[in-house]
Amino acid sequence: MASNRTFLDRFNHHFERVNEELSRTLTSRIPLIEDISKHSLLGRGKRLRPLLFLLSCQLCGYRGEDIYHLSTIFEYVHTASLLHDDVIDNAEIRRKKPSANYVWGNSAAILTGDFLSTKSSAIALSCNNLQFLEMLTEMGIRMTEGQVLELINTHNWNINKDVYMEIITSKTGLLMSAACAGGAIVSEAEKEAMDNLRQFGLNLGIAFQLIDDLLDYTSSEEELGKPVGKDLREGKITLPLIYTLSNLEIAEIEKLEDRFKNLKAKEKDYSRVIELVRNNGAIDQIRSEARIYVDKAATFLDLFPESPVKEDLMELNAYMVERRY
Repeated sequence: MASNRTFLDRFNHHFERVNEELSRTLTSRIPLIEDISKHSLLGRGKRLRPLLFLLSCQLCGYRGEDIYHLSTIFEYVHTASLLHDDVIDNAEIRRKKPSANYVWGNSAAILTGDFLSTKSSAIALSCNNLQFLEMLTEMGIRMTEGQVLELINTHNWNINKDVYMEIITSKTGLLMSAACAGGAIVSEAEKEAMDNLRQFGLNLGIAFQLIDDLLDYTSSEEELGKPVGKDLREGKITLPLIYTLSNLEIAEIEKLEDRFKNLKAKEKDYSRVIELVRNNGAIDQIRSEARIYVDKAATFLDLFPESPVKEDLMELNAYMVERRY
């Protein structure tokens, strides 16, 4: 399979239409809101969530003229969550450029995130589908719960895999799940189709985040568009580190925790932990686990007849494990 942008190029016709809709709807009476929104939203985003919605709609036979308009809901929600994340994490880089909070300050970034979230709700109302609105509302609740769960586990060097999985399921998996299920809902597809697409998106989303957390330790800043080891610097103990810590002596773990939790860590300490993660087998283990989720996701498409759209979804699913940024 072609990797990275080469693979995604096949969907450029979708991305162009999504970007046109984002540009058209991204308006505010307040110039600052438009400036921050355009800085955060219009750029290097992968647009995977709108793409999942579009392909799911097509898989279920939806031909409504509002398909691209509705797809922007999922990019608005995603970008709003990133704006809030960057404030919480004191991030300085996002998508290979200065983060909104770094440029305009935390208050402006938070309020713009709220604006984008509300904008997504306004677009959702336009389809006049109560089931769709209920699904999006539940997704928003769970995403916020996941964010708070991550917050209270910042610098928790004793976090276990179950808590980590709950965080990534809520923060990442559910948005991709909602994008897929949403395609079935607006298509008025049968419940079985909706349930299968929901599970497809959920497992794909979990695999996506597993690889994202892995790339934080294995990729380069140029590829990622953010510093390598960003999660570690922000006190996020993700699965690569959880697995690595399980191979260390308690005394060594306590020493590392003291250095990082109390902000005494130097660059050599970050480099050492990154090397520990890269050389203890965690990388291969996580990539194997991500493949299990991708394989499970694929089974939920068995319900649907063979078609070019189904093939696109299958290959997009497989791409989640192969991607390098």
